Amino acid sequence: MTSVPLSDATSVFAPTALLPDGWANHVLFDLSGEGDIDGVHRGVMEAAIPAGAHRCKGPVIPGMPNLHSHAFQRAMAGLAERSGPSDDSFWTWRQVMYDFVGRLTPEQAQAIAAQLYVEMLKAGYTAVGEFHYLHHGPDGQPYDDLAEMSRRVMAAARHTGIGITQLPVLYGYGGFGAQPAGEGQRRFLNDPERFLRLLEILFQDAAGDPQAQIGFAPHSLRAVTPETLTAVLAGVRSFDSHAPIHIHIAEQLKEVEDCLAWSGRRPVDWLFDNFTVDCHWCLIHATHMTAEETARLADSGAVAGLCPTTEANLGDGLFPAVDYFAQDGAWGIGSDSHISISPVEELRWLEYGQRLIHRGRNLLGPPGEGHSVGAALYGDALFGGAQALGRRIGHLDAGSRADLVVLDPDVPCLLGKEGDLLLDAAVFAGNLNPVRDVMVGGHWVVRDGRHRDEEDVLQGFRAALGL
Repeated sequence: MTSVPLSDATSVFAPTALLPDGWANHVLFDLSGEGDIDGVHRGVMEAAIPAGAHRCKGPVIPGMPNLHSHAFQRAMAGLAERSGPSDDSFWTWRQVMYDFVGRLTPEQAQAIAAQLYVEMLKAGYTAVGEFHYLHHGPDGQPYDDLAEMSRRVMAAARHTGIGITQLPVLYGYGGFGAQPAGEGQRRFLNDPERFLRLLEILFQDAAGDPQAQIGFAPHSLRAVTPETLTAVLAGVRSFDSHAPIHIHIAEQLKEVEDCLAWSGRRPVDWLFDNFTVDCHWCLIHATHMTAEETARLADSGAVAGLCPTTEANLGDGLFPAVDYFAQDGAWGIGSDSHISISPVEELRWLEYGQRLIHRGRNLLGPPGEGHSVGAALYGDALFGGAQALGRRIGHLDAGSRADLVVLDPDVPCLLGKEGDLLLDAAVFAGNLNPVRDVMVGGHWVVRDGRHRDEEDVLQGFRAALGL
């Protein structure tokens, strides 16, 4: 991994910064050699700024966690937008995805992930939750290195500088009740014993690396059985009792109907009835919930992983955000299939979707007059995303990772804005990327809108596409 050190490796000065209790002026961050924030000083006068401190040229905010990613899908974005011979849906899109993924080599998967992560960093994402189910060769046989494909993705993260929570996916079946998997799913399949061997390798790889975290992702209730999920959960807890657990759930109405036919219960209810769902879990999508399921999820402390641009692209539906937010449920955002790589667009879609179905405005901010919806959305997504990824990020305070995003004060929609108005404008008022510089774990990876390895990574991506 090529690292670009700070100009002084010890301090960063921001004219204004978003701290855990709000905006502050003239902020000096002391940084450790391990990439943490050691101290935060407010109101630092010019004479007190260390001579070697890096001076940011715009407001500083925490980097955004991207809690749900299928990296390889970035290379197929735009390939499923032509109408088919029958009604198009999530399920017809899935077949296009299976056809695409069936041909990817490890080298191509790494190059695609690197390009994606460069784009994420430039957009202000500083960590990613990689929901990784592409495990084996095209014929379904494991590579000589069982962790080959996971290691490729993690290598892409190390090279580009993004923090990663690698979430190897347990995928064993093609439908509820242990239905056999189809040919398009053969690269994904593992039994519990082999899957736990894979996890053991990855936990060893990530040991001592502050930029890497390992979790576990049962793909969905339709891809596991109660027995396989129980067995792997016990194994994961033996490696790390606090490892993040992510699962796709209730994304499509057909999934809900199939779960009812199999168990007599809806997916979220079934999961809560059969497993202890707590703050270590992240339920991806959870689009189709009853009021009771919504309350159970909000009360559990688990994170709802929302991916509004993908959910719109696939025709999933709209998450019951107004009810869920009113119950103080935790949530974060992900770019999922990567038809868009922009935290601004995810947050905007989240609010606008609720405005359309409720025919109102400013629906997802805190109650009361004068509160900023953009700032509230950004702050809540930071909190939920950090929790879901199991990382010390999402806030700029002593003990957190030094993940800083510098906004560009010259972007037209930000001109003349201060404080929360900056986030309102960034989320709702422009289409230009408002990010100028990005630091991850104490290293500048984006400067003046350019990633440090942008040209080399793009060249690798072109080669992966055969261009």
